[in-house]
Amino acid sequence: MPYLEKLDTVIRDIIEPAAVATDRDAVFPRAAIAALGETGLLGLISATGVGGMGLDLAAAAQVVERIAKACPSTAMVVTMHYCGTSVIEKFGTDSIRREIAAGRHLTTLAWSDAGSRSHFWAAVGSVRPDGDAYLLDCDKTMVTAAGEADSYVWSSPPAEAAGASTLWLVDSKTAGLSQPKLFDGMGLRGNGSSPLSCKALRLPASAMLGSDGGGFDIMLGAALPVFSVLIASCSQGIMEAALERACAHASASKFEHLDSALADLPTIRAYLARARIRADMARTLRDDTLVALAGGRADAMLRVMQTKAASAEAALEVTDVAMRVCGGAAFRKDVGVERYFRDARAASIMAPTSDVLFDFIGKAVCGLPVFD
Repeated sequence: MPYLEKLDTVIRDIIEPAAVATDRDAVFPRAAIAALGETGLLGLISATGVGGMGLDLAAAAQVVERIAKACPSTAMVVTMHYCGTSVIEKFGTDSIRREIAAGRHLTTLAWSDAGSRSHFWAAVGSVRPDGDAYLLDCDKTMVTAAGEADSYVWSSPPAEAAGASTLWLVDSKTAGLSQPKLFDGMGLRGNGSSPLSCKALRLPASAMLGSDGGGFDIMLGAALPVFSVLIASCSQGIMEAALERACAHASASKFEHLDSALADLPTIRAYLARARIRADMARTLRDDTLVALAGGRADAMLRVMQTKAASAEAALEVTDVAMRVCGGAAFRKDVGVERYFRDARAASIMAPTSDVLFDFIGKAVCGLPVFD
């Protein structure tokens, strides 16, 4: 597949060599994003009619997983770009779609509000008419690629209609946007996640994506399947990297006085076997989710919720095993395991969190309304 060959070149030449510094210095991977744009990979799921590759979610999952194996921070930026693109492809103008397809435009989601935290579907803040435009006021708690993206797929309460939310395409250079503080966290340190605020942000009616009050349906129908599958793919890439490093360490670490390796211990092999099974189970669920979505299966939305939770929780376990197997060496940054251990923590608390998803899944299997 030509697009994977292009991707592997970018990973080998740009993403992987910069991964340690991206994490250590909490620096946004601009060179990687530029290279992905130049090779057409930012336009992977853009329609061929606007110059994109026209590929599907399964292809995007492969791209994100491969990037995450090298640099989860970069993979998260690409994940959120594809999520934003999935909305813009359905409701955006041809001009912005062409810019994305050409790799000249990075977008992202801005949904989590300070007042509703991880309940991204519950938009807070205010919107008020201002002549032929609207003024928005709100505080977003965490936006990937904040201050780096060219646009934000932004959520707000409905302007004038009934409904849970309205979505807008906000140019990042619009007056009224501000970045109160920079992100300095434990994991995914290079993805540029920071709060964003808007005060009297003036948007024309043409910036609205879909109908006023129709944001919730767009979130669930267009963006959530893409988000869940790609976050699961990030977790998958993290697990593969952690297992690869843990297995290599176990094979190379010697007990010289016993003339044996760490991998010769049955307990170590059992740890790695269980971790391998856990990762493969999560991958199988992710792949079945893709099949369910492509085939329009009745359980597709259940799978969408399950795959993010299952992969996030599996990544916690697998990276914990990798740390345990590598022992004291795991705390050394040159071994590489601790970076994936830290990065794996993000998916379980990224909205919708694993705990929220467990509640949703429980409602679904009990025949109760999921969103009430």
